[in-house]
Amino acid sequence: MSEQNYQPETLAVHGGTVRSQFGEHSEALFLTSSFVFENAAQAAARFIGEQPGNIYSRFTNPTVTMFEERLAAMEGAEQCVATASGMSAILACVMGLLKAGDHIVASRSVFGATINLFNNVIGKFGVATTYVSATDVSEWQAAVRPNTRLFFLETPSNPLTEISDIAAIAAVSKKCGALLVVDNCFCTPILQRPLELGADIVIQSATKYIDGQGRVLGGAVLGSRKNMEGVYGFLRTAGPTMSAFNAWVLLKGLETLKLRMDAHSANALALANWLEAQPNVQRVFYPGLASHPQHKLAMKQQKTGGGIVSFEVASSRGSGKEAAWRVIDNTKLLSITANLGDTKTTITHPSSTTHARITPEARAAAGITDGLIRIAVGLEAVVDIQNDLARGLNK
Repeated sequence: MSEQNYQPETLAVHGGTVRSQFGEHSEALFLTSSFVFENAAQAAARFIGEQPGNIYSRFTNPTVTMFEERLAAMEGAEQCVATASGMSAILACVMGLLKAGDHIVASRSVFGATINLFNNVIGKFGVATTYVSATDVSEWQAAVRPNTRLFFLETPSNPLTEISDIAAIAAVSKKCGALLVVDNCFCTPILQRPLELGADIVIQSATKYIDGQGRVLGGAVLGSRKNMEGVYGFLRTAGPTMSAFNAWVLLKGLETLKLRMDAHSANALALANWLEAQPNVQRVFYPGLASHPQHKLAMKQQKTGGGIVSFEVASSRGSGKEAAWRVIDNTKLLSITANLGDTKTTITHPSSTTHARITPEARAAAGITDGLIRIAVGLEAVVDIQNDLARGLNK
């Protein structure tokens, strides 16, 4: 199929499909660790890259390749490198593109595990990171050093849904010769396509909305073939590999992604409006609300506000942590788990879970208070989600 002529939701169903000699309609699941060659000469040609084809499932597998090609078509990327998880995608990206002495500029509102990766893992190998505002472009410019090689942001951010101006930050990165990497986990290519806005590389945690039902882990790095050379080289050698089974599950998840993202977004907007009207809610964070500081930018970059809503419980309800935990512990329908993007609504307390391993100072700088709750809005009836939250909010 000529993939560039189709809409993302069509690509999500048909993109990358390759049928075997058996003519199967659904994508085939190739559960094999290695592949057999016709002769020694063919084996040699494949190993040195003279002939295309599968070699070893650490870095080549037909089911994984179908997932890579489908997601690349949806994001508008030349190449996708699938990985074992979203965090391994970030690791592969950084390890494949940077060296000791290089410098990263990152949003201080990136995911807690990303901060830990940059500070405690990548930092040990001589790569420094400077954290700046997600929304103030001038801070990105001011943080640039002669050795800056990478800009890294996620938009919307986790959990405060801050919106970064991708095009404006891309202009700064191109001026200094750095690559701009955008974590597109919250939006997926259905709601936002960062490469079209000037980003060089997109990160996906396929564990979230791409799977959509909390079944398997997966990640992806997407961009030009040139930028993916080092990333693929790291994957081939180090092996943070997506399994064929997970790729097959994620392929099926992509098929319904458009329907689910539309439904998640509609439910999230309805819940955010309801939360704003609750007397025991101090503040609501949702890009689809007119009250969101970057609402206009969000509606320019994204098709909807997405499926994540965060809010602060009013301080009159006791200490921030006590009030937030009261709301969480009184839910009966919502799942208390840090995962997101599921058909089931999930609820978590970021300061004691997803961002617990970063310093209190870093949490404060990122605006993550003890009274903050993050909800990944699922596909249940909104009134049932509201009633479940009201139990703790009104207690």
